[in-house]
Amino acid sequence: MKPVSQTPTEAVDYAALSVIYGSLLAGAAHSARGREPIPRAELVPLSAATFALSKLIVHEKVETWLRQPFVEERADGTRPRGRRMRYAVGELLNCTRCVGGWSALGLVALRMHSPAAGNDFLQTAFSLLCARSNAARTQADREAEHAERRPDLKGARQVA
Repeated sequence: MKPVSQTPTEAVDYAALSVIYGSLLAGAAHSARGREPIPRAELVPLSAATFALSKLIVHEKVETWLRQPFVEERADGTRPRGRRMRYAVGELLNCTRCVGGWSALGLVALRMHSPAAGNDFLQTAFSLLCARSNAARTQADREAEHAERRPDLKGARQVA
């Protein structure tokens, strides 16, 4: 990582990100007062979810929409876009460990504030993903079956 003097940012940009994180952390800690602590049995799955979420945000194609305003993706790698805060956020979104801290904060806050909502959200997302996958598979099976019934489509399907 380059020193601040070699980037188009100022120290205040990183300080602003730290203040935002600290404010969110303080808000999560305040809202968790008086609530039951997270059971030990949930810490490993929560850690795995944090790792998976940070990897998803930093590396996976599905989250390109989130990174695109801040990160330029090229064949030789990624680099932050713009200047100042935009560049600083781009650096953050290029770092799995950095995003991991924010992911952990979000997941723990969600779990502490509304355990059912967090579980419901994850269950709904998983169910939606499974439903889309099943629908795509069913559509592919139908197309293959239709192509088998029509000899004129067999050659066309193989060419495509």
